Amino acid sequence: MSDKLLSVLIPSRTERFLAQTVNDVLAKASGPVEVIAILDGYWPDPPLPDRKNLRIVHLGRARGMRAGLNAAAAVAHGDYIMKVDAHCLFAEGFDEVLKADCADDWIVIPRRYSLDAENWKILETGKSPVDYHYLSCPIWSIRERDDYSMHGIEWRERARERKDNPQYDLDETPSFQGSCYFMTRRHLDRLGPLQEEGYGTFAQEPQERGNKTWLGGGRVMVNKKTSYAHLYKGKQYGRMYTQDKPEIAAGHEWSAHYWMQNQWPARAHDLEWLIDRFWPVPDWPADILENWKKYVPDDANLDELKAAALR
Repeated sequence: MSDKLLSVLIPSRTERFLAQTVNDVLAKASGPVEVIAILDGYWPDPPLPDRKNLRIVHLGRARGMRAGLNAAAAVAHGDYIMKVDAHCLFAEGFDEVLKADCADDWIVIPRRYSLDAENWKILETGKSPVDYHYLSCPIWSIRERDDYSMHGIEWRERARERKDNPQYDLDETPSFQGSCYFMTRRHLDRLGPLQEEGYGTFAQEPQERGNKTWLGGGRVMVNKKTSYAHLYKGKQYGRMYTQDKPEIAAGHEWSAHYWMQNQWPARAHDLEWLIDRFWPVPDWPADILENWKKYVPDDANLDELKAAALR
């Protein structure tokens, strides 16, 4: 068992299942662990119980998930850092499995199931767990979401091709969903704090973390040897983090421009390199790699590109 400490950061705002998530992490971890619960402008009712390995970061006013995660990371003591949504259940010994296969410049994602939160167990859906995500093309997003944006979309075809093959128990994935991810402290420091300029207070966390990792020379990996279950909130539970829709939309569009235009100055690779690495990628035009600039609008021709995509 590793003696290196894992810091688990859990951002929350009016979260119904925060206490269960905290308890689950502490119960399932095999090695040394600290949980840092971020209370974004609220106090839970009932309050979180005192726990030996639980620390609380309370933001006096609601500042958003990005600010909360940055505040928690600043006080975390761990050699490893894991971000977790406040409605997740974990496999026994998840921490040691993730530590065993995590290079210094990787982000690692456990296999994801759906959570039955009322009974605190994996939800029996009859579907396969989620292992892979691809980055959606902003052109596709115009058609499907009516905005210019880039998202991590479940990549079912890649999962089917690599199902039940031990060779792919630890495997590359271009993107991820964001409810749980793991890395070394050194890699977190290399990535730097989550940026609010452009993104806003909430949107595009996995795109920022994942794209900086891949384009900075690292890798994003899925580890199928351990897992977690995440609550799909939907209409039954609603959003615990209330979101400003115009701010979210602006963050989506800003991020898509930023990455498609290769504006990150610290990159070792352009975004074309990442798409080519996983080619063919669903929803990307067949000629994108040969005609990249054709699909990268500036402010002047974005409306024109949107009109063409919708034709």
